[in-house]
Amino acid sequence: MLAYIVRRAFQSFVVLLVVGLVAFSMFRFVGDPIDNMLGQERTQADIERLRGELGLDLPFPVQYFKFLQGAAQGNFGVSYRQGRPVSTIIKERAPATLELALVSGVLAITVGIGLGVFTAIRRRGFAANAIMTISLVGVSLPTFLIGILLIYVFSVELNLLPSFGRGETVMIGGWSTGFLTASGLKALILPAITLGLYQMTLIMRLVRSEMLEVLRADYIRFARARGLNDRVINFRHALKNTLVPVITITGLQLGSIIAFAIITETVFQWPGVGLLFINAIQFVDIPVMAAYLMLISVMFVSINLIVDLLYYAIDPRLRTEGKTT
Repeated sequence: MLAYIVRRAFQSFVVLLVVGLVAFSMFRFVGDPIDNMLGQERTQADIERLRGELGLDLPFPVQYFKFLQGAAQGNFGVSYRQGRPVSTIIKERAPATLELALVSGVLAITVGIGLGVFTAIRRRGFAANAIMTISLVGVSLPTFLIGILLIYVFSVELNLLPSFGRGETVMIGGWSTGFLTASGLKALILPAITLGLYQMTLIMRLVRSEMLEVLRADYIRFARARGLNDRVINFRHALKNTLVPVITITGLQLGSIIAFAIITETVFQWPGVGLLFINAIQFVDIPVMAAYLMLISVMFVSINLIVDLLYYAIDPRLRTEGKTT
């Protein structure tokens, strides 16, 4: 077990280094931040001075090494646009994105698995067929279009929910949350549905497909022949074996919820990290862009590592292979 964890952790570390190098290299070609930071009256001396202050006059390997060194300490440099530490800016924006991702993830997992099990057990029923038909909307339509449709229906036509912003928030320690206010909860509904709908339908269809396959297995027929009731067969035997491949997809989808929150935050003007990244691209704010992509990479690699460990814990075949090698 320990050797497996060490091997996977080392692989994750190498992936982070490669992703960080690729992300930091791409920013060399997105534009010169000096053009946005200095006005038309700038002189060559001003340009050279600012390049020296930002460290842009250093060789690329030195810049990248300093970035990794600072990132390991939670220091991503200073924003070219705001002139403040990037870590401070991200801390201010992170609660909005994490709360949105949390609600969307819980929605996607609970509703997705529940509907997947229901449509598998009642696969010939009218309700199951209706759910599968409606789920095509979540799989087929792009996220931004779903968000616009929800805004049109619930904000413009029905005037029930806000169309943008986070609503009223309160501070608990250093964390700003909208969970404790009515306007904050109302503002969270549409973005959470928009962000979690695709993941929910994907998980639902995957659970249904895997569970139908498990229900046709020989040991399920044997359990029925022994006289076990349907509840025990469906939830103790079938669902447990269904979750092994579902864990991988669910883990990756949870990572993509935060990564793809950019679109949802842009549509709803949600003041999170994704919207911060979009604004950073417009102003060629390289430290913010690099910090965002590094954090997303860390999140994906961490989730992937956790999924691998869960695989090892759930699937006895992996533990058997580890003992025989």
